[in-house]
Amino acid sequence: MYLDNIFGNLVEPAQRLIRHEQAHSGVRHQDRVLPLDPTPDAPLTLLLSTGGTQPYAAARCWWRAEQPDGAYLEGVLDLEQTGVAWDAITWGYVTQWAGQLSPQPDGTLLRYTIAAQLTGSATWVFADNQAATAEAATQFAVWFADDPAPQWAREAVVYQVFLDRFAPDPGQAWIQPDSLSGFYGGTLRGLISRLDYIQDLGFSAIWISPVFASPTHHGYDASDLFTVEPRLGTNADLLEFFAEAHKRGMRVILDFVANHWSVEHATFQDAQRNPDSPYRNWYTWAQWPTEYASYFGVRELPELNLAYGPARAHMLEAASYWLRAGADGLRLDYAYGPGHDFWAEFRRACRTAKPDCWLFGEIIHHADMLRSYSGRMDGVLDFLLARALRDTFTRGLMDLAELTAFLDGHERYFPAEFVRPAFLDNHDMNRFLFMRHGDSTTLKLGALLLFSLAGPPIVYYGTEVGVTQERPIHGENNFGIFEEARQPMKWGAEQDADLHAFFRRLVELRRSLPALVHGSRTVVYLDAAAGLYAQVRDGAQPVITVLNLGAAPARLTLPRSGLPANATDHLFGHPVLGDDDTLTIELPGRGGALIA
Repeated sequence: MYLDNIFGNLVEPAQRLIRHEQAHSGVRHQDRVLPLDPTPDAPLTLLLSTGGTQPYAAARCWWRAEQPDGAYLEGVLDLEQTGVAWDAITWGYVTQWAGQLSPQPDGTLLRYTIAAQLTGSATWVFADNQAATAEAATQFAVWFADDPAPQWAREAVVYQVFLDRFAPDPGQAWIQPDSLSGFYGGTLRGLISRLDYIQDLGFSAIWISPVFASPTHHGYDASDLFTVEPRLGTNADLLEFFAEAHKRGMRVILDFVANHWSVEHATFQDAQRNPDSPYRNWYTWAQWPTEYASYFGVRELPELNLAYGPARAHMLEAASYWLRAGADGLRLDYAYGPGHDFWAEFRRACRTAKPDCWLFGEIIHHADMLRSYSGRMDGVLDFLLARALRDTFTRGLMDLAELTAFLDGHERYFPAEFVRPAFLDNHDMNRFLFMRHGDSTTLKLGALLLFSLAGPPIVYYGTEVGVTQERPIHGENNFGIFEEARQPMKWGAEQDADLHAFFRRLVELRRSLPALVHGSRTVVYLDAAAGLYAQVRDGAQPVITVLNLGAAPARLTLPRSGLPANATDHLFGHPVLGDDDTLTIELPGRGGALIA
């Protein structure tokens, strides 16, 4: 069984213990507010907890409201104790505090710090970094806006393109680099030439990997956020791509990295050479000019000091520029690097540039962390669901009962308006097909369930035609050779025509059956031991999804659930028999159906 290290060491028991102890010790706010996505003219409740070995006598919030008319209001809010809980892990009591702020007008950006006072002392300890001064404190922010995710995002079916590996210029062959980390020659013009292919599959949106100037094949280390990487094309090519995609009724989502960029970026070069550089404070220096904060300690990827106004303004303007230029949304890389206060302001700037833009983050973390971005983004990539689907379909670590329990809790935990794009694989993990040793039947069943759940489905380029890899990403030393999952796209006779037809039909059904997007999910058949599962998504036209993961054929009798007696399997064509109350379907071993 291949390693599938999606969450790094986050799920290891020792790491979970450390994170739990941190979350229940000291002064902790962790961006907890009610409601999660504050709306105008409604009060906002701030939540705080204190725990550990120090006693706290009071808790307080210092706030400043930037109203849309340019006015500023500020004040102080004292929080009250609301309860005490015993935490068996830290073997101590955790005190809960809460305070309510007055309603704010639509468009108000509320910034605040929050702290607790040590008993018998004038010392305040600020959440969450335990700073001793307001200047060093963690900054928090929320944006009051009646601003739900755009409807097109909820209904989207997304195709993910890794630009260097998707398509070279028309008439050109792939470059053959010395290693997978080299350049294969995919370009924007190549992508434009293949838009009819993506449109024919039925996708309504295209997410492309970073397109900005960069020294690497992946582009997650920009050297200029306003210029297209010359290997990939020109700014004019990108604008043409926007126009051609829109002409075909497809939206465009750009990959955007706010946390860090390349050491080749002109501001970093100047800041490192010049002690009086105006860009010195754009970065965090442990010892200038050689020691600085960087992404996971990678020296080639210096992190931005987004608490510094000019650096933050540059990032907001770059995002706004491309939204105004024609991008419809942004996939936000490593979104839990910058603080929530940055993302609240980022959302405001992006909505100002394009009111119906879609903003979703890459946050590979636990569910509490994911949910905390409600109100700062429209949603997050659903890595928790990806792991559950892969553990069920590719690794056999979860059976259908365990998967059902996960889905039941997962869907209830997140706000309905918090959109979570869903996927089976992407550019940073082993391809699903590789995990199943090339078994396309299991890929079809996994994709069937993926497309039957609420989150907008994403298909990673080539999954639909059998692109796979030669070696696993993670070896014995657990080091990630991510390029393995970025093999060049297959074209022409190299494609798996059967898989292609399956995905084309699946996308068509997702877009033509509204219940798959908007209906609630109810499990109507579950036999985990036999590998049998059926769910209904309700609505004016209900849809039943049926899975048989077992090797033996199976006959399932299901409640009609509002479907007509003549309902049929629209995906595989398995016969369905109906009477007044039930539908009966016979499935082959490792088979599925989509009944509508």
